[in-house]
Amino acid sequence: MRIGISCYPTHGGSGVVATELGKHLAERGHEVSFISYSSPLRLTQRPPGVCFHEVTIEEYPLLKQFPYGFALASKMVEVARSHDLDILHAHYAIPFAAAAVLARLIASERHLKVVTTLHGTDISLVGGNRSFRPVTTFAIESSDAVTAVSSHLREETFRLLGVKRDIRVIPNFIDPQRYEERGRRDGPPTLIHISNFRPLKRAKDVVEIFKKVAARTDARMAFVGDGPDLSEVMYRVEQEGLTDRVTYHGVVDEVAPILMQAHLFLLPSESESFGLAALEAMAAGVPPIASRVGGLPEVVEDGVSGFLCPLGDVDAMAERCLELLGDRARLERFSRAARHRAVTVFHFGPIVGRYEELYREVLDG
Repeated sequence: MRIGISCYPTHGGSGVVATELGKHLAERGHEVSFISYSSPLRLTQRPPGVCFHEVTIEEYPLLKQFPYGFALASKMVEVARSHDLDILHAHYAIPFAAAAVLARLIASERHLKVVTTLHGTDISLVGGNRSFRPVTTFAIESSDAVTAVSSHLREETFRLLGVKRDIRVIPNFIDPQRYEERGRRDGPPTLIHISNFRPLKRAKDVVEIFKKVAARTDARMAFVGDGPDLSEVMYRVEQEGLTDRVTYHGVVDEVAPILMQAHLFLLPSESESFGLAALEAMAAGVPPIASRVGGLPEVVEDGVSGFLCPLGDVDAMAERCLELLGDRARLERFSRAARHRAVTVFHFGPIVGRYEELYREVLDG
């Protein structure tokens, strides 16, 4: 099959999953064309069968903002015709699914199929906005197939948009080989938080949790990523006198090497449609301490492979951290359980196979 994939090329979960999916599809013999305004972050090494097509962004005096959606649709048409694409797979409803539906109409001679994968904020933030709701709904209902990364997100899509169509749940996945199973580590315990530091990630809660843990242990804290709340996080760390116990890694291509040095993963998010960062931590044997929100209960087994706490309850999250850090044998059991669940339930092999099956279904009409 010849598949065109469009996604945000940044370090967010949707872009990571789309890029990894494309690479695994290429390894299985498919031809994959990525279409976006820049090369995806995790596409630094392109396997055979993968190519990238850049959507050119220009400035026009008469336009207040560049019409990226139209430029994207035009590039999709160009690539579909030049590479004989069979499928356009859009990872995010706006603008990718909408552009793909338009491209299918323009390149009607190609008989393109449009598959849309919903990742979360395209429904909860963008799709829920009244300005975009009609377009989001139209793009979803006009797609040949739609998937969601969790049952929670599927139900939210029905609830917020009122769409009446089948939405198949295909969860996110990991490649276990990237995360070697770590043994016991010497030195102080390390907590880690990975996100885009938007307000809904509640990174400032991470500082409060770590402050409580640091008051009773010699723990260290690692922050990975960047975003609007990072400066406030750094300020609070300084005000609490914790600067010498905190490390900032910024945006990185590969999180696995950093995760391998951690003991616990903090994710006190306000909303998570799936929680890819938590899954990656589990694959490295790092149990998550997270909010009981969204799709996280579908990923983390509370009390087995991690802990899920009420939203905003930093005291409970800190206590859970202290429980595990104070009992290394129990922490090791949680670590093994986290790794086991990630590898057995979310291994890329069967999940990529489910996407292949879906592609064949839509191509067969």
